[in-house]
Order: sequence, then C-alpha cells, then structure tokens
Amino acid sequence: MPPVPDAEDQLVQRLRDRDEAAMTLFYDRYSAALYGVIMRIVQKEEEAEDVLQEGMIKIWNSFASYDASKGRLFTWVMNVCRNLAIDRIRSRQYRVGTRTQPLEDSAAVREPASLTFRPEHIGLQEMTKKLSPDQQQVVDMLYFGGYTQSEVAEELDLPLGTVKTRARAAIKVLSKLIR
Repeated sequence: MPPVPDAEDQLVQRLRDRDEAAMTLFYDRYSAALYGVIMRIVQKEEEAEDVLQEGMIKIWNSFASYDASKGRLFTWVMNVCRNLAIDRIRSRQYRVGTRTQPLEDSAAVREPASLTFRPEHIGLQEMTKKLSPDQQQVVDMLYFGGYTQSEVAEELDLPLGTVKTRARAAIKVLSKLIR
C-alpha cells in the first residue's frame, strides 16, 4: 500500500502546479504566524503588513526553489519572510524614516507606559536648552534621534572629531546640571 500524502505535501504539490486556490489556503494557514515573526522584527503594523504581502508574492514567484528535502514548508516560508523583514529594517529608507518621526507622533507619547522613561520628568528638555545650539543639535540627533556619531557628522557635514567633541562637551555640561 503506497504512503498517504499528508496535507502539507498536497499543498506543496498544488503550489508547485501554480494552483491559485492553494495559495489562498496557504495564506489562511500560515499568514498569522508569519505576520507575528515579521512584526517582532519591524515592530510597526503597516511595515509588517507590507513585508507580509511582499513575502507572499516572493513565495508565489519563487516556489520552484523550495526543496522539501531541506526542511518543512513553514521553515522555508518563515525564513523568506524573516529575511525580507531584516532587509526592511536595514534599508536606509526605513532607518531614516524611523529617526525622523516627529516626537508627537511616536507611540511613546501617544500611549505612554507607566514605567516609560520620559525626559520631562527629570527636566532633561530644560537642561538641553542650556547647551550651545551646536551641542544641542548634536545631542538631539544622537540621543533622541537615534543617529550614530558618524551619521551625525555626515548629516551636518562636519568632521567626526567635531561631533565627538561637541557630544563630550554637552555631556560635561549636563552632568554638572544634574548634580
């Protein structure tokens, strides 16, 4: 008696045969789990939805490259979506978009957690106003904007040493104010 193929084997075969109804079944079966994996990486609903859609298209278009002998279907599709999510957060457009989000629009301001660090609680915003404009700009970009020192230097068209000197001087001023 020949072995009875399981539901996953049947689904794989239907997808190989380019059965669009099988893709709908595939989506219904796996999309929630894939969305969860993507969401943990990109941490934004709209980005996760975009990556999931991009992943589904990539899976459909490259299904011929799936090799069942190397692993289960879910493992393969999870890796496809995971890699797309990682690519998304590594892209310059994504990084710039997350850094330039206005503070009023951030989730921390809209839905503050009870234990969330809030600079206004310790007067940090008032303290940074006592810095020189150059120091304040560097501090804002480094600590509130998420930029690296190299990115600040590039963005402001300054030598890296100048950015480091301004940051160090700002920290000295702020440490004196806290005491």
